[in-house]
Amino acid sequence: MALELILVRHAKSSWSALDLSDHDRPLNARGRASAIALGHWLRDNGFVPDQVLCSSATRTCETLSLMSVKAEVTTTSELYHASARQMLQVLSDATKPKVMMVGHNPGIGDLAQRLAMSVPWHGRFLDYPTGATTVLRFAATRWADVDFGAGEVIDFVVPRELL
Repeated sequence: MALELILVRHAKSSWSALDLSDHDRPLNARGRASAIALGHWLRDNGFVPDQVLCSSATRTCETLSLMSVKAEVTTTSELYHASARQMLQVLSDATKPKVMMVGHNPGIGDLAQRLAMSVPWHGRFLDYPTGATTVLRFAATRWADVDFGAGEVIDFVVPRELL
């Protein structure tokens, strides 16, 4: 049985409340619309996770909530501004075959690039804008066995293509 990973950078966040910490910034109107559209895209394409690993930041949790994903959710501060290596370590403890990770750049974009056997031909993959979502498949049977360069990119989308 192959493993499937969905990597989501949080949707566009608001900078209007300057008194909020970076961790506590919510989504803006465009980000909310993008998160909803991403949720529809995932369901329409059969990319439905069994387990979600989400950064504890407000904008990642709000992105996940608006995507309306029905799965086992683990929210962790370990994914808040984590490096690709740190994210891979968190992923290694996943227990379900289809996992979604919601995080931040530069880590989440770097993780997508480093996991991919080959980079998809898409103009936005390398800069991984807000809401960017990659679906990867791995031949491994345990997340602890997944390593960089082992993932086949199944799909990639940015919210602008969905709105």
